[in-house]
Amino acid sequence: MQSAPARVLALAVASLLWINCVGAGEPEGVTPAATETEPVTVPSRATVMTTAAPVTTTEPDPHARPVWLGARVLPLRDDGFGKVLPTPPELAPRALATIDRLPPPTDGGFHSTIGPVPEAIVERSTWHEGCPVGLEDLSYITVTHVGFDGDPHTGEMIINRAFADGVIGVFEALFDAGFPIEEMRVISTPELDQPPTGDGNVTTSFVCRNVVESANWSQHAYGLAIDVNPFHNPYVRGDLVLPELASFYTDRDLDGPGMIHADSVVVVAFAGMGWSWGGTWTGLKDWMHFSSDGR
Repeated sequence: MQSAPARVLALAVASLLWINCVGAGEPEGVTPAATETEPVTVPSRATVMTTAAPVTTTEPDPHARPVWLGARVLPLRDDGFGKVLPTPPELAPRALATIDRLPPPTDGGFHSTIGPVPEAIVERSTWHEGCPVGLEDLSYITVTHVGFDGDPHTGEMIINRAFADGVIGVFEALFDAGFPIEEMRVISTPELDQPPTGDGNVTTSFVCRNVVESANWSQHAYGLAIDVNPFHNPYVRGDLVLPELASFYTDRDLDGPGMIHADSVVVVAFAGMGWSWGGTWTGLKDWMHFSSDGR
């Protein structure tokens, strides 16, 4: 048993040791009592789940143009056309935005121009001295059209001069009806020699070429035919589909934007100037095609 002085000395030493140990482990200004009584809260899994940042998803833009468009060359068939393949999901259905190659109208209304074919346009077209029509018999027109993006755009076309006014009237009717056209421009000679990608959709008229699988001039070579939204309204003969990736649109029970049916404003407008539609042909179907003589 310790004496009283010894017990007092031992208690004093113990108190000093306790104070030093606690002081070394606590932040400045926090007393041991407060540390001992303050509860430590660990968030539950439910709390973590409810307070986490919300996950957002972005819907794909239906008007976005795939980066591979016009760049993926198809394997060739024995007849020289591209192999007919299933329509890519990005194009089924197809509603791509229009690339503005010419300034669009600023007021959102319909506008048109008509005149001789400028030399700069001739140079980037398929016309040459061997074509069956002279430049004096062709006109260069521009018209406003609605895109699949819903915006107005300016398209261009080389057309036979005899029907230039009538063609402007046709595209004004299509504009007023809100019928969408993806792209309307002049086709160039290099495009005729490019390997097939099967995904083109150019609305155009004059192209100095022969009829498909024929040595005869096409009505396009005279500026007497117009193809409208070829991808939405393909050419079909037997197992051949042109463009080759447009098989989705061979189902004519579909009634999507840009498609042409017998009661379509497109058929009615062209009939008003005496042109007929390739969608009525029996040996094959050319749903994109309108011409002055039915060929």
